[in-house]
Amino acid sequence: MTILAIDTSTNHGGVALLVDGALRLDETFVADRSTSSSLFAVLERAVALVPRLDQVAIGLGPGSYAGVRIAIAAALGLELGLGARLIGLPSVAALETDAPAWLAIGDARRDTFYFTRVEDGGCVEGPLLVSESEVRARIAAHESLPVFASVALPAFPAAQIALPSAGRLARLAQMGRGITATGELEPIYLREPHITQPKARSAGG
Repeated sequence: MTILAIDTSTNHGGVALLVDGALRLDETFVADRSTSSSLFAVLERAVALVPRLDQVAIGLGPGSYAGVRIAIAAALGLELGLGARLIGLPSVAALETDAPAWLAIGDARRDTFYFTRVEDGGCVEGPLLVSESEVRARIAAHESLPVFASVALPAFPAAQIALPSAGRLARLAQMGRGITATGELEPIYLREPHITQPKARSAGG
């Protein structure tokens, strides 16, 4: 089986190509305003290495909404062009670590954070949108587990930095572990989108 994995949920993107269990390509790049060009350059190299793709695995976050959307758009093109099956997994389930289980936290803005507990490649709790005090309580409840974040968090200086790995994402897909979506993919939403209702029109207007 040939699996292409993409993760652009943090400030470092990654692409990996797994062919019959062997990594043929595993590249990372800085994900910034040029994410699209960096990603598609790596994708061109990956696709040129194989005659077909069976699956495309996407890291769905939580993280950069725009980054994940770029990865999904690329995956849709590969689905249409090559007939690959699309699957999605939480990016926090594929962190670059040797730990069998961990806690993943991150800044979700508006004085909130996300929290996830991962075991054996699957999210057994979360991703959840929680307050700072709730994060502290959940960390205390699992004090034996390491705590990771994709960027430094002033409120949690003890959290270790760990980024999602496209190679790990590909291997999770190969094992069928941690998959949360197939076909139509969407970034992991931590809160409902804010929608402004139109103002009521006056009787004379």
